Amino acid sequence: MNNPTNHTRVNDTLVGSLERPALNWLAVHTPKRVGPDIYTAIGVVGSIIILVGYILSRFHPGYFWLASFGFFVNWYGDSMDGTLARYRHIERPIYGFFVDHITDAFGQLLIFVGLGLSPYISFNIASLTLVAYLLMSVLVYIRIYLVGEFRISYGMLGPTEARVLAVLVNIAMFFFGYQIWHLKTSLLGIIDINPYDMGVGVLGLLLLFFFLTTAWQESIRLAKSDQ
Repeated sequence: MNNPTNHTRVNDTLVGSLERPALNWLAVHTPKRVGPDIYTAIGVVGSIIILVGYILSRFHPGYFWLASFGFFVNWYGDSMDGTLARYRHIERPIYGFFVDHITDAFGQLLIFVGLGLSPYISFNIASLTLVAYLLMSVLVYIRIYLVGEFRISYGMLGPTEARVLAVLVNIAMFFFGYQIWHLKTSLLGIIDINPYDMGVGVLGLLLLFFFLTTAWQESIRLAKSDQ
């Protein structure tokens, strides 16, 4: 067993080579009166903006841009709280670990509820993707305790890439509006597909895939080492 506050971070993502220098630059230029807790609050505010943007998009598609702005605010706050604490060497491992992951789970709840309340995405699909995200979160936190590794990325995909996908879906919904694709099949006849549901569903399936494969591999490894 490991102390969950002592772990190795693994964050090998597609945009990591660009994201890390940007975050370090922002940490260097953050005013001294701004601390990590403020950035944590900014991340939560970003989630609330996303929720409000998606709800208001039921009345006008222009609010998808508000939701997209919320993803930027959420990324900024969520990424900067830990970055700033590490840069200033003011980490509070136990408090930071608890607050960071609690606010992250709450923020994701707001985001996916908002997504399901938007006019073009099924609430069921959004909810199932949230379940997949929370399953993945549980696995990540258990591995921190058992293995001492905080793996943020899987398959070079992480939270930032998920936010980019969400913004792309928002842009598509703004420009193309409600879409239904009619797919003709030999066995089932014509199948109606909502491409936005498909995009969110693919994210959920990826999360479920990473959850199942990682859990299986970790189970085999632990079975061999725990004898």
